[in-house]
Amino acid sequence: MRDVLSAVVGKTVRQVARLRGGGSALPGLVIEKLDPGFLARVLQRLPYGVVAISGTNGKTTTTKMVVELLEARGLRVFTNRTGSNFSRGVVAAAIQESDLRGRLDADIAVLELDEAHAMYFIDRVKPRFTLLLNVLRDQLDRFGEIDTTAKLLQRIADATTEGLVVNREDRLIAAIGELTRARSGTAVDVREFGLSDALLATFPSDDDFHLSAKPEEVQRQHRPAADVMLLEIGDHEAVFGIDDEEYRTSLKLEGLYNTFNAASALALVRQVLDAGPFVPSTTEGRAAATNAELIAALSEVRPAFGRGEQLVLDGEPLELVLVKNPAGFRLGLASFEAEGVAAMIAINDQYADGRDMSWLWDVDFTSLAEAGVDTVAGTRAWDMALRLEHDDVAVGRVEEDLRAALSAFRSRTPGRPRRIYCTYTAMLELRRALADLTDVEDVW
Repeated sequence: MRDVLSAVVGKTVRQVARLRGGGSALPGLVIEKLDPGFLARVLQRLPYGVVAISGTNGKTTTTKMVVELLEARGLRVFTNRTGSNFSRGVVAAAIQESDLRGRLDADIAVLELDEAHAMYFIDRVKPRFTLLLNVLRDQLDRFGEIDTTAKLLQRIADATTEGLVVNREDRLIAAIGELTRARSGTAVDVREFGLSDALLATFPSDDDFHLSAKPEEVQRQHRPAADVMLLEIGDHEAVFGIDDEEYRTSLKLEGLYNTFNAASALALVRQVLDAGPFVPSTTEGRAAATNAELIAALSEVRPAFGRGEQLVLDGEPLELVLVKNPAGFRLGLASFEAEGVAAMIAINDQYADGRDMSWLWDVDFTSLAEAGVDTVAGTRAWDMALRLEHDDVAVGRVEEDLRAALSAFRSRTPGRPRRIYCTYTAMLELRRALADLTDVEDVW
């Protein structure tokens, strides 16, 4: 009866919130107060359990990849599709997708979790599997030093009951894997995803940005292959190493970092399918997959919203590239050719972006010098313009208001492909504005 009551109340709140233009997480906030155990009861019934995905960067796109790879194997997946990664967002998603009895039509839950708000979640729900992506210098005003973020991720690993996948190229994440092995013995299966030696300089860790040597000069000792390796990258293609075999595939994903995160998604899905459901079920036979089948499914995954997302505006392509920290911005710039594309940069400093924008000074913008940046926008537009000036990057217009900036950018660049580099809240506002002008997906 508690499940029925919570489901009815939550769905009612959701309907009222939609009519009044309220936020999608409001039903979750209400049910967290009225019935704190609702989410745990709903999720514990799923045959394959709960998968948690966390880390500083790449959670949304990686979650989308994992969901689509599992769905390709016939599994029914519950996930927080809007990308709301606070616990109330997960509860709201569960209310939306459950029936009036509080039951989910799903085999497994794959949930993107904010590093800090995951603490509330794991106190109520223990993940069966966890994927930890990275620890980058992001939102330091919120978390303090990156060691604090790593400690939060360690707590998620400690709460995980069966399988953990870690990024072996990130010192702090790799250490979590080692500590988990030491603490759990064989209770938790710890696996790694990684890079070939040739790609290490392409994907700098936070340490690389703060060593005296440049990232491309950093050398690391040769190590045994990880469970899944990214061996080569090309133009919308990659080569992955799995079980001593190489698999070359085309990709619809945009951006270098999404390609590396694809290796993490493959490692996690392999671990989930190897473990199977808690009890034998009709999904067991359908879920098994060869490496080639997983690679084929990966080749069809498209970017999540705002993560290299491609729209069409005035008959020309428009790319949205999310940037949150030095490594992410550096890889965003490296992923896309500046020539022939009109560029806009939109920088906000709201809570979800991080208030401290000093990290912009750790990014090298000289690749934009030849083409320049047409428009700089957002609450920190003038800070961004000053940063570009120091790298001799010409700026055509500075406009703090995002909608006005988008309108000006559109009118100043007719007949040209466009690209917008933007922080998180700037991306959301720009997508709302673009929805009035072209087709924009609601979620992902």
